[in-house]
Amino acid sequence: MIKLITLLHKRADLTREQFIARYENGHKQIGEKYLRSHATRYLRRYCRIMDSAILGGDELPADVVMEIWFDDQAAFDAAMAALSTEAAQAEIIADEEQLFDRSRMVSFVVDEYESDFT
Repeated sequence: MIKLITLLHKRADLTREQFIARYENGHKQIGEKYLRSHATRYLRRYCRIMDSAILGGDELPADVVMEIWFDDQAAFDAAMAALSTEAAQAEIIADEEQLFDRSRMVSFVVDEYESDFT
């Protein structure tokens, strides 16, 4: 299993509600179009500050944590190839510019270790 995580920040002129609605009703479909035949999961985890959370400040490290899961390296490579085409990049970037602060995007692959509490 390969998991790609991307930390995304909304454009400053969007409210949290506008951002979520625009992502879920627009940008998500572009991701699904290119990922559907390669990824096993495509998750968006929208961040929020809780009064009881100890975060060291009022600023979140991201507005959304996007996760894309792939069964193996071949599936990951195929998805990256699909996303890298000129047509895909033009479509994705045009939409991202309406939604994200693209200068703050960060992506990385993670290895997971899970604790068993049973």
